[in-house]
Amino acid sequence: MENQNSQPHQINDSDIDPDLHKKVTEVLGNIRRLKAKAYRGFYIIAIFMVVSIGAVRDFDFLPSFSPHIRAILGRPPSSNMISAALMLYSFSAIILVLSRMMSASTHYSGIAHVGYLAGFYFFYHFSGALNENFLAVFAAGITILGLESYHIWTFCMEEIKREEESLEDLSNVYRKKRWIKG
Repeated sequence: MENQNSQPHQINDSDIDPDLHKKVTEVLGNIRRLKAKAYRGFYIIAIFMVVSIGAVRDFDFLPSFSPHIRAILGRPPSSNMISAALMLYSFSAIILVLSRMMSASTHYSGIAHVGYLAGFYFFYHFSGALNENFLAVFAAGITILGLESYHIWTFCMEEIKREEESLEDLSNVYRKKRWIKG
């Protein structure tokens, strides 16, 4: 008889209030989703790195456009025009990310930035100025995507902390109910 009292209380489904169980399940699901979202930025940076490796290799793994296709596309813009557009884009994107950080927005547009940056790599490639301008695009990309990743990671970590506090509160409610019953 004494041995039974020394064992920890086994929780079974009849011990748990259905509403409390639903709330705990919801909080745990939120934590899982937030953890997955927090690391999304690192995956986006990895994709950008792969595109950058392709740019360093001058996209030699892609087929070249035929002279007919190049004639249809026309003359590529000058590298000065592309550089001006890159500078405008970079400052706009950085300001946008910083404003999202200040307003605690959950919006994240990392994959769109990778697309824009890849576009700059391709424009420089077609204008024949990729080697001279690779570092400019790479630095802009790391800065923009780094800020985006930092923003979403810190937001998610703060939300995870709130959810864990909520989970602790639910655990305390369960303990109080069990103590009152028991």
